[in-house]
Amino acid sequence: MTSDDGFVIDLLIEKNAVTEAAVSSSREALNEGDEAVTDTIVLGHLLDELNIPSEQVLGIIAEELNMEVGHVNEIELEEPIKELFPYEVVDKYKVFPLSFNESEAEVAISDPFNLDVIDTISHLLNRPLIVRLSSLGDIENAISLNYEESSDSINAAFAEATEALAGGDSLSSKLGDGDDSPIVRYVHTVIAEALGRRASDIHMEPLEKRFRIRYRIDGVLHEIENPPKRLQPTLLSRIKLMANVSIAEKRIPQDGRIAINIGKKSIDLRVSVLPTAHGESIVMRILDKEGLNLGLPQLGFFSDDQANFERIIAMPDGVFLVTGPTGSGKSTTLYSALNCINHPDKKIITVEDPVEYEMSGVNQVGVKRDVGMTFVAALRSMLRQAPNIIMVGEIRDKETAEIAINASLTGHMVFSTLHTNDAPSAVSRLIDIGIKPFLVSASIRSVLAQRLVRRICPKCKEKTEPNPRLLNSLGIRPDQILEASFMIGAGCEHCNNTGFRGRVGIFEMFNVNEELQQMIYEESSLVSLRERAKEIGMRSMREDGIRKVLAGVTTPDEVLKTTVSDPI
Repeated sequence: MTSDDGFVIDLLIEKNAVTEAAVSSSREALNEGDEAVTDTIVLGHLLDELNIPSEQVLGIIAEELNMEVGHVNEIELEEPIKELFPYEVVDKYKVFPLSFNESEAEVAISDPFNLDVIDTISHLLNRPLIVRLSSLGDIENAISLNYEESSDSINAAFAEATEALAGGDSLSSKLGDGDDSPIVRYVHTVIAEALGRRASDIHMEPLEKRFRIRYRIDGVLHEIENPPKRLQPTLLSRIKLMANVSIAEKRIPQDGRIAINIGKKSIDLRVSVLPTAHGESIVMRILDKEGLNLGLPQLGFFSDDQANFERIIAMPDGVFLVTGPTGSGKSTTLYSALNCINHPDKKIITVEDPVEYEMSGVNQVGVKRDVGMTFVAALRSMLRQAPNIIMVGEIRDKETAEIAINASLTGHMVFSTLHTNDAPSAVSRLIDIGIKPFLVSASIRSVLAQRLVRRICPKCKEKTEPNPRLLNSLGIRPDQILEASFMIGAGCEHCNNTGFRGRVGIFEMFNVNEELQQMIYEESSLVSLRERAKEIGMRSMREDGIRKVLAGVTTPDEVLKTTVSDPI
């Protein structure tokens, strides 16, 4: 049966395979029951009553659509074709591969009117399709014969998953994918469990003799029970299918996106596919839109730092930079800043690569290099939109930096990120990529460097006496110890017995006043800039971390492994 069985009935009448009287008789007989009569039901009843072979119907449809009938019953697929057409794909779309080469693919399909399926398969394979017509029964039988081992393996994998990921079923059942195949349930269980454990990333890594899956929770990777190595191609194909990237392409990196709903919660996963020696490694970064609603205290600001931060982001012009390595929370800080100042009287435009979170009331532009939409091209056009505030996802080169700085000098407030180890280093970084020192001194209002440390679990937090050597390594003075409240997490269900739940930022804010502007203009050394900034009140990341240790927010170990000792 097809998605346009009314057309098939009319076609059979036109080709004298059935008569209008027979069709009317079938409708009348079916109308006597309680079931709603559709064209599909009428066609099935008609073919059964008149004993018309499916081959005859297929031949008539194929002739009308100028297609050929594909014979799938005696085909035995080779492993390379099975990898290109995994069980996951053929079972979901009810298609069967007949042949495949570098320029095109030949497939059998039971519903030639479903153009969406044809377009989807062509897109997934990144090749034009030659479509043949076959019956649904023949296709399902061919799938069963050729993919029996894969199907059994998938069932075994799901059985292992439900045992290994205890408690994941309740979350997985809320995903509502509508597909009951075991591999789908397995993948959804893995994703749902990651969400339940508050993971920020899911890593699927093909190793030589095993296929490893790990969750990154509060910045630390935790390995879960590994699925069988033989399931690696099928699992990877399922993820690539969900992310809408080519399952046939295994030679180059690919990027995609998955959008799912859990209850009323909308979650996006940014998917990165990277070919490795033993297969494709996939990392899914979980983008939880609720993270946008974080207030500044939740980011880790104490009241004095928060007041300073709010003063900077409320300025009418200039450049505000957030610096740090990948995964240090720069994007979350910038989004939270935009969320604080996002009011109807201000026009905010962002250019990002890619757009990670969608913000209400903000004009967000995604970089698309393949069509010429680069940071530079977007920034030039954005300035003609008369914005008050501009956010550039990252300053990577001289041209992007020049446009951002010139925008700040013409009355715009510009937010962006930069990769440096500390806040004063942003000045030397901009000068190194070719920005004149007088432009840097005139435009930079503040630079915020940050790192993330794990927060002690509030449910199992208890007082402790820390190791004196750790305190000495951090440079905590004896007078500070007297008023401190050192804490540790004992471990509980709330934190998966780790003693930590969530992460908090430690910050270093380099505010540029007139004296520092003059030093930047005169190209003073980085050491001199840092020394003078500390004299006028800048607190280093190590010092901010110490404050959070003394307040019982985190532990000395966390600060020691995340920050370096102050250079001066």
